[in-house]
Amino acid sequence: MKSTVPITLTFLFGFFLLFVNVSELSAQQPAANQSAKPGVDARIGYLRAYEPQLALSVLDIPPRDEGVAGANVAISDNNTTGKFLGQQFTLDVTETKFNADVIPAFKEMVARGDRFVLADVSAKQLLSIADIAKDAGVLLFNIGATDDILREEECRPNVFHTAPTRSMLADGLAQYLVWKQWRKWVLLYGSHENDKLYADAIRRAASRFGATIVEERLYEDRGTARRTDSGVVLVQQQMPVFTQNLPEHDVVIVADESEVFGSYVPYRTWTPRPVVGTAGLVASSWHPASEQWGGVQIQSRFVKMAGRRMLSKDMQAWTAVRILGEAITRTKSAETKQVEDYIKSDEFSIAAFKGQKLTFRNWNWQLRQPILIGDGHGVVSTSPQAGFLHQFSELDTLGVDRPETKCRLK
Repeated sequence: MKSTVPITLTFLFGFFLLFVNVSELSAQQPAANQSAKPGVDARIGYLRAYEPQLALSVLDIPPRDEGVAGANVAISDNNTTGKFLGQQFTLDVTETKFNADVIPAFKEMVARGDRFVLADVSAKQLLSIADIAKDAGVLLFNIGATDDILREEECRPNVFHTAPTRSMLADGLAQYLVWKQWRKWVLLYGSHENDKLYADAIRRAASRFGATIVEERLYEDRGTARRTDSGVVLVQQQMPVFTQNLPEHDVVIVADESEVFGSYVPYRTWTPRPVVGTAGLVASSWHPASEQWGGVQIQSRFVKMAGRRMLSKDMQAWTAVRILGEAITRTKSAETKQVEDYIKSDEFSIAAFKGQKLTFRNWNWQLRQPILIGDGHGVVSTSPQAGFLHQFSELDTLGVDRPETKCRLK
């Protein structure tokens, strides 16, 4: 009888060699694939003008990471899809001060390779870098400034706006007031430049939608202390007097972006009336309690990552980063020209938990979007309101429409 041991050992040794060769080929294969199909590295910059701010209520003080948190959530969302497509998204945050010269900081970002930059800066600061960005092949996304001038007289072809304009916010609020048949308005406005710009937007909205401002009153900022016991008592005595002897009116509109007096107006007017504007019932691009149209999904993800509720600037930053994610995924490229061409094409739209796909106005690159009307507890309504029609999009009833624009893109 012949022994089978040598044959068995020979077979096993041959199988071992085959397994080693196959393993080596498998280990080498990803490297070969990576060299054949290089991944896309999308660097997104975030230029932020930040300083601690005061507010009439401690609850209204902006969180330290306002805006940045929204961008980070979107980066995570982009990378969830990107990891299957060989795409990697990173966020590069640079901070400066209010009213500072942002040109040096911006040039450093460009030198680091940022070709897409979210700008959370003032209108003046944004304009100082807009043309530099164009020459450097950089796309800017305005996520903070609501100034209409950035979309009108000073519009730029390389600047996209996910923040709504003051005129969009005022029109969204005005539509709701007119829908409620509250057509007689009293306008109380502050003495700072932003307050006056918001007041201008309210005046425009009144004329546009058939309301009447029966009286206006200016509240001068005299530099008194905020959030003090004596201040609260003093304002409680002042506000009824400040709002005394007004003509018959349906609603009081406050224009106080500077947070000097607005939050003291509700419940303190001489005649009991609803208060809206920058206090009371407020128009915004997002609301922390918005849950419609799948909003609970983004709210839950945001709370999990940031540990707080999502604010308007967070949503504006999130939307900008997701726009870039969508464009880079569709074009399979992080080249500025390809991304810009896609965003400006008729194929582009973005879902942002607002009940419909959002697109850009191609005459000034402002993002069309619904405006949420809400108070401190929840969403009361969403504009455009029913009955406000438009030949192209009802969203174009909010803000400056094509026939009205002063923008001349070059």
